[in-house]
Amino acid sequence: MATPNAPEPTDELRQRWTELNGILEAAQEAYYGADAPTMSDEAYDEAMRTLQQLEAEHPELVAPDSVTQKVGAARITDFKPVEHRQRMLSLDNVFSAEELTAWLARTNAARYLCELKIDGLAINLLYLDGRLRVGATRGDGRVGEDVTPNVETVRGIPHRLAGDDWPAELEVRGEVFFPVADFDELNASLVAAGKAPFANPRNTAAGSLRQKDPGVTASRKLRMIVHGVGERGGLDVGSQSETYAKLAEWGLPVSERYKVVDSVEEVEAFVAHYGEHRHDVEHEIDGIVVKVDDFAEQSRMGTTSRAPRWAIAYKYPPEEVNTKLLDIRVNVGRTGRVTPYGVMEPVVVSGSTVEMATLHNAFEVERKGVLIGDTVVLRKAGDVIPEIVAPVVALRDGSERAFVMPTHCPACGTELRPEKEGDKDIRCPNSRSCPSQLRERMFALASRSALDIEALGWEGASALLGSGLLSDESGLFDLTAEDLVRTDFYTRAAKKSELERPEELPGGIRDGRVLSSVGEKLLANLQEAKSQPLWRVLVALSIRHVGPTAARSLATRFVSIDAIRAASVDELASADGVGQVIAESVVEWFKVDWHQEIVAEWADSGVRMADDVDDSAPRTLEGLTVVVTGSLEGFSRDEAKEAILARGGKASGSVSRKTDFVVVGENAGSKADKAEQLGRPILDEDGFRRLLAGGPDALRGAEPSA
Repeated sequence: MATPNAPEPTDELRQRWTELNGILEAAQEAYYGADAPTMSDEAYDEAMRTLQQLEAEHPELVAPDSVTQKVGAARITDFKPVEHRQRMLSLDNVFSAEELTAWLARTNAARYLCELKIDGLAINLLYLDGRLRVGATRGDGRVGEDVTPNVETVRGIPHRLAGDDWPAELEVRGEVFFPVADFDELNASLVAAGKAPFANPRNTAAGSLRQKDPGVTASRKLRMIVHGVGERGGLDVGSQSETYAKLAEWGLPVSERYKVVDSVEEVEAFVAHYGEHRHDVEHEIDGIVVKVDDFAEQSRMGTTSRAPRWAIAYKYPPEEVNTKLLDIRVNVGRTGRVTPYGVMEPVVVSGSTVEMATLHNAFEVERKGVLIGDTVVLRKAGDVIPEIVAPVVALRDGSERAFVMPTHCPACGTELRPEKEGDKDIRCPNSRSCPSQLRERMFALASRSALDIEALGWEGASALLGSGLLSDESGLFDLTAEDLVRTDFYTRAAKKSELERPEELPGGIRDGRVLSSVGEKLLANLQEAKSQPLWRVLVALSIRHVGPTAARSLATRFVSIDAIRAASVDELASADGVGQVIAESVVEWFKVDWHQEIVAEWADSGVRMADDVDDSAPRTLEGLTVVVTGSLEGFSRDEAKEAILARGGKASGSVSRKTDFVVVGENAGSKADKAEQLGRPILDEDGFRRLLAGGPDALRGAEPSA
């Protein structure tokens, strides 16, 4: 909407319009024409919104060649041009719940159809007398590229429609996509062949569909999902959902995930659900499309020059951005594994600022074709560790250089080597005294999944080791206040406010040095940690492959550290969820003399090395597998697991057909959905308590809990 009495745009504003339009045109050409985007979706959307706002305030800037007036399109290449029977439009976007609510209020429709916005390549299929005659890209909405031979290789697209009630002339629109599960495999093969990798599955689909050789397209596992029709002849249906039902009858691939709703609240619930579960889908999505379901209402609302007024795309916050890869360095972990990681120009993605991202190992760096100095695609899905997906090859200027894996440990200088022939990972064998491994082990043993020593963070661990106060973790539980004031632990781990007012500290000043409140807290935490259950002690020892799940099983089965140390590989492997690899790792760990010294010193310092056996708990869950998801009022996650294990059950982290019960609390995630899909019994917290008390018999005859 134009601003009333807005002044004539200045030369500066006209220049800004020209720059923005040029940037967006170049980005469209790279995205649609070359299938190699040079601009992230977030940056593109932001530039488009800025241009639209500029044109809204100064309508005289709007020109026929503005990208706001056209459907994004590739240039027509040497693929034969083909004109669509009906124009293929784009979609307008909204980026917030408020914008979506406003659109819903404007349309005020009786019913809406909600579906996933697939991040793929738009395709138009023309069927004449039930036979596929033309498959074409969207192009500029009126004229696309004829890619029929390639479309015919896409699995799931019928060459002939089923049934006999289809119209003589039918245009079907949809998205061709590359399944996420196959994306990495294809990129690896491209890098191995010396070719540039694709930046994301959408470009993979586009590049695959526009191959000159249909055999190449056929070799790639493309799929399609239809989401509408163009020319429909005498198709007598009254809504989008009825159309989908017909298309499915004729054998066309229609999504199983669309939903027809009749309230704003249901639309918002659909958007929220897939915002949480967007990675549970076989293809990438970047939002939700909401359409007015009734065709008569659609017709009344009409379209603009580029988009229908009866549909909107709600875009989720971006999880992929572009940034500069400044360097690739390596980190030596607690078990000696050497892991490359990328150091990048700071960038905000998924709501947080990211400067580093994992690259797993040297083979992964090579497989992804990443060079130091590249502009890279960075992904951070929810709370997942940031990952470098691929380089933006089109932006290389020749200054980039390859990463070379070090031959010696950057922390201690020891020669690096694989543990056994054929391993992709290399390790620092100096496990006892490598400073990096020591720091990582100290930090890990204090984590919530181990001994939960809140006051011992990264800086604190570095201070204790760097001062020479500790040479390894064996003496941790013998630390005193006098020890701490002789180190810089208080300055590295204390809060700034404490250092400014030392006279106010509970620890006061000892020998002219400050023992901060965090120092006092560390000593208290260490005392509390001595009484932690055996499984936490096992995790804290950094035995390779032994995480919380395996540690719980070993502690439940053997009860004491002495029994675990005395057990054979076969005996250890027989514990539920342990297996041969973990069992062998445990046996090998206890063979090392300095490992045994750690256990002995911790025991001498009062750390509990055996659990009390509670014979009072009835074995009501013997042989049963229980999954707990969401938050329970009366149990923490650990307490729920302990309750299950104490009664002879298995506390699993995933739902399968072998799961006996799924306990669902507040804010439960995809596990609850999977339980419903698999038909597994679902319990609320009251049902869980009955199960613990009396086993499955206690649930018989009761009303279902959920």
